[in-house]
Amino acid sequence: MSNAAAQPASPNRAFSNSLSILLRSNDAVLAFILVAIIGMMIVPLPPLLVDLLIALNMALSVGIMLLTMYIARPVNFSVFPTILLLITLFRLGLNISISRLILLQGNAGKVVETFGNLVVGGNYVVGVVVFLMLNIIQFLVITNGAGRVAEVAARFTLDAMPGKQLSIDADLNAGIIDETQARQRRKEIGAEADFYGSMDGASKFVRGDAIAAIVVMLVNIIGGFVIGMLQRQLSAMDALQSYVLLTIGAGLAVQIPALILSTAAGLLVTRSTSEGSLGSSMVGQMANFNALILGAVIISAIALVPGLPKLPFLLIGGLLGVGGFLYQKAQAKQAEVIETAPAALPAATEPETPQDMLEMVVADPLELEIGYAIIPLVDESQQDNLLRRIIGIRRQIMSELGLVLPVVRVRDNLRLSPQAYRIKIRREEVADGELMVDRHLAIPGSDSEGQLHGIPTTEPAFGLPALWITDAEKGRAELLGYTVVSPLSVISTHLTEIVRTYAGDILTRQMVHEMVSQLRAKTPAAVEGVIPEMLSLGDLQAVLRNLLRERIPIRDLAGIIEVLANNVGITRNPNILAEAVRQMMARTISNQYRDQDGYLHVFTLSPELEGLLRESLVSADSGVGFQIDAAVAQNILTHTGEQMEKLAQTGYFPILLCAREMRMAFRKLVEQSLPNLVVLAYSEVSPGTKVKSHGMVTS
Repeated sequence: MSNAAAQPASPNRAFSNSLSILLRSNDAVLAFILVAIIGMMIVPLPPLLVDLLIALNMALSVGIMLLTMYIARPVNFSVFPTILLLITLFRLGLNISISRLILLQGNAGKVVETFGNLVVGGNYVVGVVVFLMLNIIQFLVITNGAGRVAEVAARFTLDAMPGKQLSIDADLNAGIIDETQARQRRKEIGAEADFYGSMDGASKFVRGDAIAAIVVMLVNIIGGFVIGMLQRQLSAMDALQSYVLLTIGAGLAVQIPALILSTAAGLLVTRSTSEGSLGSSMVGQMANFNALILGAVIISAIALVPGLPKLPFLLIGGLLGVGGFLYQKAQAKQAEVIETAPAALPAATEPETPQDMLEMVVADPLELEIGYAIIPLVDESQQDNLLRRIIGIRRQIMSELGLVLPVVRVRDNLRLSPQAYRIKIRREEVADGELMVDRHLAIPGSDSEGQLHGIPTTEPAFGLPALWITDAEKGRAELLGYTVVSPLSVISTHLTEIVRTYAGDILTRQMVHEMVSQLRAKTPAAVEGVIPEMLSLGDLQAVLRNLLRERIPIRDLAGIIEVLANNVGITRNPNILAEAVRQMMARTISNQYRDQDGYLHVFTLSPELEGLLRESLVSADSGVGFQIDAAVAQNILTHTGEQMEKLAQTGYFPILLCAREMRMAFRKLVEQSLPNLVVLAYSEVSPGTKVKSHGMVTS
């Protein structure tokens, strides 16, 4: 019985649950609002409800204007164009409702009556003039200006998107950001372009609303005049006085919020380069002691002009002077805080005690020395600083090469020039560079057009020509196709490339020991009986260094040790053992260099040159090499360099494909003169990888 009694109630319960969910849905609320706005245009509303809707219109406009002042970035209010459309539609519905009341009843509520009598003093001529002035200001000044700013911002944002995308790709490749952050930054760029494009279109709504308000006013005046004289038997002056005042009151009650909303749109689109709230940005940028004091003196001096009232000018001059005094006091207090703050980096001290000197025996694998002008980049109070970038570099190198990057020692060195830095490996300098921390580095692309004003320099990581430009030139540089990066990105990218280049030298025996210990703890069978029984820790380090020198990842340490165990009975030469490991890693090597379509773009040796080199192969203690004349070797290097340049111009990484037995020998031949050339053996191309040859090296 109980089950039977409960059965009929279940559809009601399901309906109530569905209704509850629907009422809590934001989309359902928005749909209800749209239906209500359409209903305002059709169903007559009582004067009391019209008063309430006019107050709501005013509150929405003021609230949105205040919100635009407090948001940090314009894109944070990306729904503004949609809100502008909804409020414009609401205002048009309100106009129709008020017009219906004016024409049918001659009464549109207390708010309209107050605006008609109090605001314009009961004079319909003054009311018409004030109403037209408000619409002219809104239509010709604010709306047109905001629309033009949005149009230009949309065009500039779209034009700058390729440069910003390249900058994101550069940071991603340098390990400064991960894939998730890169996707987020790309999403923000797209959202910015969509926002300004929408704002360009939304400004047309406001412009149309201003025109509609004037048309509605004329229709109400003419309709009210006709109704007053023909239906209510009023005189011409009484009809004008009654209906025109109501029409002007209605127009002012509706169009003043429209003017506020247009101002909010202008505030939003003109803040394209500012951060933080509008008030803090304006005070921070306009507050200047010299300008305030000089302005106070000039305004006060104007009070001395005969015939002018002295009180207003003296009062304003005094306020400017007080403002200058308060600003100077705040600046002095801030300077005291900066002076008492601790230095960003401890100054390097000379060793004094024997214990200090003994600590110098252990050399840091990787050091970064900076001049004092670069110290602000290390400030930990900054959201993005050099120390956080180094953490990102360590993650990137681990992901790419499987190398656990040791702690990077960052030290200030007063012997360096203020803007210089030095990168050291085991206390030996391997690279240096200079930064201008108050500028950006602009690197021209292949399709860059136009000239920039800046200081010529060379990008330190890849040796590309570049310019140090000011913040004012940044937007123009991106539009011209330059890749613009910050000084922090410049030093981070340089450090990343140095780590990739010298990864083999950075790998220490202690690091290899820790890697083997970690592997032994997780998969003991991969290590037992091999290290140190068959292969010493030093031999394993030598093999791993050989792989890293050619940027072959060592992430699969278990697989590498397995190959070494199978070949160590034949030879203990680390160079030959490294070649054996490379054959096992054919898939990894191919995936590292092939493009998205699965193609490996290479150049090869001509059959004549390959035969010549094969005949000149000789064995050596370090492996194999070529026994050829210096002139022949120089000729090979020249033609190889030409093929590298040809392949690089097509946008592909320079890769030479040759026979397995001569790969190591050819790599030794070119590593000093052409260090960026990747030399692969045919057997290192994995199945499924398509090879496309772009040329041959001839003898």
